[in-house]
Amino acid sequence: MYRPHFVLKMKKIILGCFILFAHTLNAQQNSIWCFGDSAGIDFNIPNNPITFSSASLSRGSCVAISDSNGVLQFYAHSMYHPLWSQGYTKLTAVHSMNGALMQNGDSIFGEGWYHELAILPNPGSQNLFYLFSIGLVFTPGLYYSIIDMSANGGLGAVIQKNIQLNNVSNADCVTAIKHGNGRDWWVISKENNSSNFTNEFYVFIVTPDTIALSSVQTLNNASNGGLQALVFNTKGDKLMQTHRAGFMCEYDFDRCTGIISNPNLIYPEQVSNFNRIIFNSAYSPDGSKSYISTSYYTNNDTSYLIQYDLTATDIPASADTLGRVEWPVQGGAVRLAPDGKVYYSCFYDWGFPGFPYPDTVHNIYNENLGVIHNPDSLGAGCDYQPFSFNLGGRRTYYGLPNNPDYSLGALVGSPCDTLTSSIATIEVKPTLHLFYHSGWQTLFVNGENLIGKNCILQIYDLSGRKVYEYSNTTSPPYFTRQVTTNGWSNGLYIVSLSTEKERSVRKFVK
Repeated sequence: MYRPHFVLKMKKIILGCFILFAHTLNAQQNSIWCFGDSAGIDFNIPNNPITFSSASLSRGSCVAISDSNGVLQFYAHSMYHPLWSQGYTKLTAVHSMNGALMQNGDSIFGEGWYHELAILPNPGSQNLFYLFSIGLVFTPGLYYSIIDMSANGGLGAVIQKNIQLNNVSNADCVTAIKHGNGRDWWVISKENNSSNFTNEFYVFIVTPDTIALSSVQTLNNASNGGLQALVFNTKGDKLMQTHRAGFMCEYDFDRCTGIISNPNLIYPEQVSNFNRIIFNSAYSPDGSKSYISTSYYTNNDTSYLIQYDLTATDIPASADTLGRVEWPVQGGAVRLAPDGKVYYSCFYDWGFPGFPYPDTVHNIYNENLGVIHNPDSLGAGCDYQPFSFNLGGRRTYYGLPNNPDYSLGALVGSPCDTLTSSIATIEVKPTLHLFYHSGWQTLFVNGENLIGKNCILQIYDLSGRKVYEYSNTTSPPYFTRQVTTNGWSNGLYIVSLSTEKERSVRKFVK
């Protein structure tokens, strides 16, 4: 079992009529990274990151969360695989801190892309967490699953799975930022529709009671392409959007209202003659610089790492190429780490199918990360050292963890920087969520806000014939079950979930 170093003591939180969340409470929740092929980094000791072996196996999307003392809680990764188009069911997996697959932690939606996962704590619970995931092609939509870390002896369990928030094809980008009240969260996703030049953002609010769509915002300055990235600066008041068509734009973000505004277009979208393919970006700690990684330029198979001065009058003219790699090496993610440095990952293209690496493919490119040691400084002063951070024999692909800034506190002095206990009580009603995956012939049943401990799940066809029944005790207020429908006729079915206190009924079509 891997346990990172303890560097902070848990602080006591006193809840009164007004709640101010301390910045230090969550300062260590981003202190552990798990990514690539069994790679892990522990940033708990200042200026001395330590590598370790994780159970990660991902070419891209990965996330991890620790507690406020820096102890790893759990992590997740999407597992791209050549079998994914044939119904491969373990596309996203959740692992406990000991590296074992978390209880009920398989078959979570996610399609093996690059920026499709995010973990958030439930603002009203010390034990519950949300894992957000998106579907571009085979499982269109934005989803969340619920992890209870008090279950399974403290190793955690996925107690709700694949609850759908929208049913549009989502672009490969999901991100989150703390609400200005210091407690709640904003989650942002985007539509995937390259023929639609509306650039639509879906903004969700996460509170102790609910996850709800707050707004759909249309910026009308780019298409809704599939491969994008959204990155916040450390203050949470700027949002950088990039996508593979070479688009790069910085926006203002209001942490009180969730409004995205004032687009500062750095590069417009290319509609032909693609010579700029942007993979990812990272802000410097003070927000004055942006580091852009390109995958490869189609004309010469070269990937670049570029610094931009966001304070310059002409930002494109400030571009400073820090490094370049030639195929078969391809540029991947850049991420600002807890130590204030920016790390850069590369993929080594050894041949078809590209993932996973054979045991024989070990080299300087996939066993090391590049590091920008002084990212607030211009040009050579930023001290970029390519392939200088060794992963101890583990290997990297395109991705680095898509962790939000858990340490961001309340927006002091704003209209929303405090919370009061006088907020009216919200009536929470029982909810039955259904999602049917036709490729897997599996029905995902999730019940929320249930009263009662004895649950009976019954499914009927239109003739009234019972085709399925399952009964068991459950841990209120949640119920989750996966039902295999192999051999069932196509058509409409009625789903009933009952407890000794209530009954919920919904329909689904096979």
